[in-house]
Amino acid sequence: MRAILFDLDGTLLDLDLEAFLDRYFSALETAAAPLARHTRGTKSVMDSIGASVRAMTAPHAGETNEAVFYREFLAHTGIDLAEHWPVFGDFYAEVFPTLRDTARPAKGGRRAVETAMGLGLRVAIATNPIFPRAAIEQRMDWAGVLDLPVDVVTTYEVMEATKPLPGYYRQVAAMLGVAPAECVMVGDDRSLDMPAADIGMRTFYVGDDEAAYADGRGDLDDLADALPLMTGS
Repeated sequence: MRAILFDLDGTLLDLDLEAFLDRYFSALETAAAPLARHTRGTKSVMDSIGASVRAMTAPHAGETNEAVFYREFLAHTGIDLAEHWPVFGDFYAEVFPTLRDTARPAKGGRRAVETAMGLGLRVAIATNPIFPRAAIEQRMDWAGVLDLPVDVVTTYEVMEATKPLPGYYRQVAAMLGVAPAECVMVGDDRSLDMPAADIGMRTFYVGDDEAAYADGRGDLDDLADALPLMTGS
């Protein structure tokens, strides 16, 4: 074991997902409203955002998620996001932080990350990379881990796949400079996080689905306690 991947939402970040998504999309719709006058396609701006996100989740090796999002959005709306990104940049800088009250640091999260780092493991914040770095760093701050010098953060600017595609996990391992078999994926979602096992990663499950298969399970304090044994330290 040389590296550990931590999911963010629902793992390091205790998030009221329903409340967060309701407020997020409502606020995003308001922020994106000025783009409507530039639309030359048949879909609304929000429908086009949804279609562009779905395109990111399909295989597209060699192309970043950001590039796919921009390409699909242009195809649906005729809008070049490179020209209009300040609309979203301002949203993530000024509005997105107001959603902080939907979340709090998960119990044991910071301790688990610090323990892994103290043992010399390479660490990735392995969140599903459908958001820009600005939004992911905000949520890392909410989780109380933004200040920690982790090795990799999976944002849509750099990743070429999303969870649970094997290409996502292979890219993270490559960015960490280790083989998949030398990694442990820690997450709460059996459908998005536990498929890391398909490419040889070990898994640690922190969710509440009793049917989810993993090599280990418990809460993040349990993981922090187990890490010295897992690494032979």
